[in-house]
Amino acid sequence: MSSSPLRRLPTSEARLAKVLAELTPRLAATAADHDSRGTFPHDNFALLHQYGLISQAVPVASGGGGAGLAEARRIIAAVAGGDAATALVLTMTYLQHRAIGRDEARWPEAVRAQVFRSAVEEGALINSLRVEPELGSPARGGLPGTVATRVGDRWRLRGHKLYSTGIPALRWLAVWARTHEPEPRIGVFLVPKPEADTPGIRVIESWNHMGLRASGSHETLLEDVWIPIEHAVDIRPPSAWAPAGASQADIDGNIDQQAWMVVLLGSLYDAVARAAYDWIRDFVRERAPGSLGKPLATLPRVQETIGEIAALLRANEVLLDDAAGRTDAGTPPSAEDSGLLKFTVTGNAIRAVELALQLSGNHGLSRNNPLERHYRDVLCSRIHTPQNDSILTAAGRAALAD
Repeated sequence: MSSSPLRRLPTSEARLAKVLAELTPRLAATAADHDSRGTFPHDNFALLHQYGLISQAVPVASGGGGAGLAEARRIIAAVAGGDAATALVLTMTYLQHRAIGRDEARWPEAVRAQVFRSAVEEGALINSLRVEPELGSPARGGLPGTVATRVGDRWRLRGHKLYSTGIPALRWLAVWARTHEPEPRIGVFLVPKPEADTPGIRVIESWNHMGLRASGSHETLLEDVWIPIEHAVDIRPPSAWAPAGASQADIDGNIDQQAWMVVLLGSLYDAVARAAYDWIRDFVRERAPGSLGKPLATLPRVQETIGEIAALLRANEVLLDDAAGRTDAGTPPSAEDSGLLKFTVTGNAIRAVELALQLSGNHGLSRNNPLERHYRDVLCSRIHTPQNDSILTAAGRAALAD
């Protein structure tokens, strides 16, 4: 690496651009191998820490980079351009750091400081564990099956979580659970997971997905996991989590968090589509069938399709940049508009890769080329919350209420 190790990205735009330009091809060099074998890219996160990227969304006062959404978007796009699975894990860490930094009143100061310090000094990763076999996604409602029981000055957790993205390397698990009380409370219990085996945490390596195969999104069993009392970082009555019971601060925080999530995930999948776009442009420039006697790029129908892809990606760029800028200025899009942004950007990204596949034919579907991996990865965009049915139903209700 030509750059010296960094703990924070430099403020110079030129220097930042150079760092990100170096990073993308380094991640891309191993992406196909990790995807093929379904292995977790531990070395990628060591590299991200060396560049100072893992703590970039940690507040400056806590030693991090204090990145706003526009800068975080640039970083996620650069990482995803090399390896989408790595970018997904980093995105989840950024979202948790943003939430912790914003909700200072709810997180005990010492616990918050420990999470941030570990990110800055060790490159520690954090993610939320929410989805369960019976509950499904908490976004659809219902009490979690994971139970926290208070015993003296500790909590004991028991539960089963799905899609624990990044679990092979996570240092912290923000576990969504309910208390074992006559009137249960629900919320976040912070579970430390050091590199050594943690008593009670068992990972079931079940992740065998079509896309994002290197994300390590396995199942996690919590079997009598004990945490300090202060690690119940944000637990409330169920009514306090419902929209009708939320305070204005919670509403504002949720809108901000929704914008961060949609813009970062949108940037990730847009970057996958851009990688596909780069590949197909090179392919049609170089591919010259004997029956044609010249490159495919000379055909008007090919030029038209490439132009359509460019239009889809240009629309994504404008929408994502606008949402990031508005959020950094303190006026994030509404929850409904963020949902429509996700619907549009991910739909455009999927369509762009599908058009690239149409032009490439069998070459694009071959595992010898990256286009089929980009297609598998970009399809995963449909799964993230909010999902398309919820987005469109909310938009339809709002439109009909006018």
